[in-house]
Amino acid sequence: MLRKNNVLCGMHGLSVVIPNYNGTGLFPHTLPTVFEALRAQPLPWELIVVDDASTDDSVRWLQENYPDIILLQNATNGGFSVTVNKGVRAARYDLVLLLNSDVKLTPGYFAPLFPYFDRPDTFGVMGRIVGWEDELLQEGARLPFFHGFKLKTSGNYVLADEQEMNGGLLSLYVSGANALLRRDRFLELGGLNELFSPFYVEDCELSLRAWRLGYTCYYEHAAICRHRTSTTIRTPERRRQVEIVYNRNKMLLHALHLPRWHRYGYYLQLVPETLLRLLSGKWTFVMAVGQFMDRYQGVRAARAKFLQTADRRRVATVREVAARILHSIKHKKIIQF
Repeated sequence: MLRKNNVLCGMHGLSVVIPNYNGTGLFPHTLPTVFEALRAQPLPWELIVVDDASTDDSVRWLQENYPDIILLQNATNGGFSVTVNKGVRAARYDLVLLLNSDVKLTPGYFAPLFPYFDRPDTFGVMGRIVGWEDELLQEGARLPFFHGFKLKTSGNYVLADEQEMNGGLLSLYVSGANALLRRDRFLELGGLNELFSPFYVEDCELSLRAWRLGYTCYYEHAAICRHRTSTTIRTPERRRQVEIVYNRNKMLLHALHLPRWHRYGYYLQLVPETLLRLLSGKWTFVMAVGQFMDRYQGVRAARAKFLQTADRRRVATVREVAARILHSIKHKKIIQF
């Protein structure tokens, strides 16, 4: 097991959890940067790779080249949420970094992130994501806004004045590509919702649960990592499946987190959208609606479990969460992308 001996007060260690599916071609580029960043920080650490039934030689390659990595294997392909949950449950340390296999860390990545965990409200913090070989900003803090009853989650923002970002920005969610989280709060909330398998939107949904129970998600501009655009789920053969799953999971997000009357408004808003796509022959959206309806019993169960987790704590609404984020940048010049 890979770790150091020094321990900072209040933070007992750091576990990095990398979910993997067919990542052999990425590991020679990404893993050396992860080890460099881990060795540059003072906490004890471990690196866990959870293989999601890869069809390439990921497992053999890792065993031969990095035998000290903690390697877990799924018997069958379960998707991102299943794989991450398995890794976090196996982690032994207080802080857990969820890291995609196609992300490279910069050497000083962790130093700007640790101070957030001195704040009692912190659920997690993510860093700046730039291109694999350039400085183009791919992801920043997440900016919420509503279109009718629909919560739009794809907007990013940073402040035009970088000095104003000292101390971080509030973010609707922390990206599963590079989210540093408190493990106890991840487990308290029940981890990623496996209704969202195989991928997409599960990091946003988990962060909303955290926000609604009074925790906070942050973005730190000084922590930089590099992301290679994924080819695993964007090949032409899988584009249709991706569209179905993405739209279905956005519907699940709304069904889980909108209050009752807003949910009904959202469902009414879906009717003309579905009819329009039906008439225009865009069947992927219609199929997404069908899959959403098939999973609705799971939605009810997840809502009940969330309220049980709240245990009489006040639960904020999604609009209250959005209002807090928007208020934090009121009168500030932002760059949206």
